Amino acid sequence: MKVLVTGVKGQLGFDVVGELEKRGHEAVGADIAEMDITDGRQVARVMQSVSPDAVIHCAAWTAVDAAEDEANRETVRKVNATGTENIARECKKLGCKMLYLSTDYVFDGQGEKPWQADCNDFKPLNAYGKSKLDGEIAVKKLLDKYFIVRIAWVFGKNGNNFIKTMLRLGKTHDSLRVVNDQIGTPTYTYDLARLLVDMTETEKYGCYHATNEGGYISWADFAKEIFRQAGYSAEVIPVTTEEYGISKAARPHNSRLDKSKLAANGFEPLPDWQDALARYLKEIEE
Repeated sequence: MKVLVTGVKGQLGFDVVGELEKRGHEAVGADIAEMDITDGRQVARVMQSVSPDAVIHCAAWTAVDAAEDEANRETVRKVNATGTENIARECKKLGCKMLYLSTDYVFDGQGEKPWQADCNDFKPLNAYGKSKLDGEIAVKKLLDKYFIVRIAWVFGKNGNNFIKTMLRLGKTHDSLRVVNDQIGTPTYTYDLARLLVDMTETEKYGCYHATNEGGYISWADFAKEIFRQAGYSAEVIPVTTEEYGISKAARPHNSRLDKSKLAANGFEPLPDWQDALARYLKEIEE
């Protein structure tokens, strides 16, 4: 199988290419230098040249706070919505599968019930969430052979993330204030990449939710476990989002994603997040 992977320089795209190659698939990685997804003609030219059997679309604008700046709004929309539509359109012409990475930010983040994979109660809180939802809408409108996989709290080797931030700050601070009223589950890109390739090898199309297993936690809980496993003595002081201070983008309090559809369709769930964290800490030490 030949698979085009967008956003290959990001945390997830990097690991997806590694997983594809490990299984003997032909992975063609593309980032902005090879294919500017906002340029429809360029997307058509590159995709027709590659002629993939599937596209795993990891490329996205993910700087949530920066997306709120008026100067960035149009770029965010072009990358996450128009770019996704450009790829979906070419997938339709080529008759290939498309897997689109989305986010829990398409929901309003209220309540305590986990969001179901087939829930259509979309109320994004910020510009990033709105742009990713517009990408979902484009994929559903144009294609039948699609996977939409919503993820949350992502960390990987190739890029910045919460764990790296905590490790950096934990070295120089005796205590850190971390929010305890935003609840979700971390997602390790190495584990997620395996699942995405598993999916792409099937025709079990539809919307899915994917994070590591191990239950729902707060960012403060996550920080405590990072310091415990890393052997840091920094104290985590739990605070509310309001106490922490206002960020430009509204953040969801409820990022709980129901992943039961994975097992129902025969997909192997991701390992527990504590196990993923332990493996990740070893990986970034090397």
